[in-house]
Amino acid sequence: MNERFYKFNTVLMRVGVYVVLVVILTVTIAPIWLLMVNATRSTTEIQQGLSFFPSVHLLENYKILLSKGLNLPRGFANSLFVAAASTAITVYFSMLTAYGLVVYEFKARQTVSNFIVVLVLIPTQLSIVGFYQYMSRLGLTDNYASLILPLIANASGVFFCKQYLESMMIQDLIDAARIDGASELAIFHLIMMPLALPGAATLGIFAFVTSWNNFFNAFILITSINKYTLPMLVQTLRGDVYRTEYGAIYLGLAITIAPILVIYAIFSRYIVSGIAMGAVKE
Repeated sequence: MNERFYKFNTVLMRVGVYVVLVVILTVTIAPIWLLMVNATRSTTEIQQGLSFFPSVHLLENYKILLSKGLNLPRGFANSLFVAAASTAITVYFSMLTAYGLVVYEFKARQTVSNFIVVLVLIPTQLSIVGFYQYMSRLGLTDNYASLILPLIANASGVFFCKQYLESMMIQDLIDAARIDGASELAIFHLIMMPLALPGAATLGIFAFVTSWNNFFNAFILITSINKYTLPMLVQTLRGDVYRTEYGAIYLGLAITIAPILVIYAIFSRYIVSGIAMGAVKE
C-alpha cells in the first residue's frame, strides 16, 4: 500500500511539474508568437482582434517601412557590427582579466575583486554624464568605438568569468605547461580558452543580446541617422508617420528580436554545458 501511494505521489508531482513548465512556456512564448504573427497582418486585421495564425501581408508591411524612410537593412548591419565586435571584445578581455585574477596571487587581488563587484552594482545611468564627457574629450562621440572599446573593462563580464574559472581551474595543468616552457599568453590561449569554451559561449550570448538591445548608450552617443542601430530605428516608429501602420510597427519590432532568437537557438546548449562544467572541479 505504501509503495503504491509513493508511486502515485511521484507521478502526481511529476505531472504538476510538467503543468507548471507548460504554463511558464506558454506565458513566455505567446507574446513573441503574437508579435511575429502581427508582423504578417495588415492594420485592418490587427484592429479586428487577436489571431494566432499568420497572414499574407508581410511583404506589404515591409514595403511600408521602406517607403517611409526606415532603412532597416542599414540598421541591421549597424547593429550586427556593433554587437559582434562588442561580444568579441567582452568575451576575450573578460576571460583574460579573470584568468589573471584567478591564477596569479598578488596583494591587491581581493581588493580588485571586491572593486569589480562594486562596479557591477552601479547602474549605467549614474555614470552616463561623466562617460559622455570622457568620450567627447576623446573625440569618440557619434562613433561606434564609444560603444565597443569601453567593453574592454566590462565588470559584469569579468565577474562572470572569474566565478566560472574558479570552479573549473586545474592548477596542475597550468604548472605542467609552464614546466614545458609555454608562455603565459600561450597557456591562456591554447589551454584555458578551449577548456573555458562553454563559459565563454554563455557570456557571448549574454553580451550579444545586451549589445543588440543597447538603446540607452547608443541614443546618447550616436547622432547620425545613418549610424542608427535597430533599437534606435525602432524608436522612430513611435512618430506620427507610423501611428496608424500597426502591421509595419509589429514588423519592425519583430526584425529587432529575430536575430536574438536565432543566436539563442544556435548557442543555447552552451548555457547548460557551461553550468554543468562550472559545477565540477577536477
